Amino acid sequence: MAGTVAFAIPVIADIAEATANSPGQASFVGRPATLIERVADTEAGGGPGDFADLAEKVQPAVIGVRSKGADPDAPDRGKAAKTLELISAGSGFFISPDGYAVTSSHVVEGNDTAEIRTSDDKAYSARVIGRDSWSDIALIKVDGRTDFSYVKLADQPPRVGDWVLTAGNPLAVGGTVTAGIISARERDIEVGSGKDFIQIDAAINSGDAGGPSFNARGDVVGVNSMIFSPAQGSVGVAFAVPADTVKAVIPQLKEKGAVTRGWIGTKVQPVTPELADGLGLSNLRGAIVAMVQDNGPAAKAGLRSGDVITSVGGQSVKNANELTRKVGAMAPGSSTQLTVLRQGKESSLSVTLGQQPNEPNAPAAKPRENPR
Repeated sequence: MAGTVAFAIPVIADIAEATANSPGQASFVGRPATLIERVADTEAGGGPGDFADLAEKVQPAVIGVRSKGADPDAPDRGKAAKTLELISAGSGFFISPDGYAVTSSHVVEGNDTAEIRTSDDKAYSARVIGRDSWSDIALIKVDGRTDFSYVKLADQPPRVGDWVLTAGNPLAVGGTVTAGIISARERDIEVGSGKDFIQIDAAINSGDAGGPSFNARGDVVGVNSMIFSPAQGSVGVAFAVPADTVKAVIPQLKEKGAVTRGWIGTKVQPVTPELADGLGLSNLRGAIVAMVQDNGPAAKAGLRSGDVITSVGGQSVKNANELTRKVGAMAPGSSTQLTVLRQGKESSLSVTLGQQPNEPNAPAAKPRENPR
């Protein structure tokens, strides 16, 4: 059956990240590029009364994204068989007037091109510049125009309780928005590489993967990535990739089409209050080493299971997630110093970083029941 469309959301529905920072007006051929203007500039982040103006201004920068690929589960019926085709539908947003846009990596997985549709119902072909499975972020490019409306990534992370407006162009049938609040930050949901998600309670529509989440000032605080939904629908607990992560990924995707990250070859866990009390250090913060990979960088540096890493490169580490982020931001092949607490004694170890594997251990789209 040719033309199979893959856009139903499973228990976890993918949706992805966004790169906006301010709303604006639609721009058409012949008009100068429009940087979306901020709606409200209050420190409190505005409120529900701002959403109508905000939605009107940001939607010209939000796009629908479709890519095609062969169905890997299609049976082989010989020469007479027709190749089954899956259409992956998601959303995205322009981050520059010359056609660079952000979407979810899984939306364009396995493809060099994608079709996008803008809010004024115009279709364009886009090149896939690069994609990063770890963050579920991809960079695409529409050539031939320099006057697209665009948005920017937020300079500051959101606070828990801030209002958030999510936007998308689901299934390329027209823009939609939903509203809610930031429920939590730095969520580790044990899916793919996701250990630093923003959690939001806005209902995310099917096909919104890759669309932006805005604060009430019109800044893009995250790219919508996935939801946990008890009824396999759009209402549930939603997660977005933080803007800071997108900012770190985009330059590498633009320059070389992929992202390289530092890696030390360990599995780490947070230092819980119980562990800290057991070590006699109630205020201890850091990451405890649960496993050291054989012949990996950490093993070669002398790191052992049970060590507590309290700083990297001279910067303190408050938990396991922060250690992973700091190491990942460093270049493979570079050296850094780890401050380690072992049996109550502090020491310093020099480690030469390896390169993190390109693919996460589990796909970002993997369904999970009974999420916590």
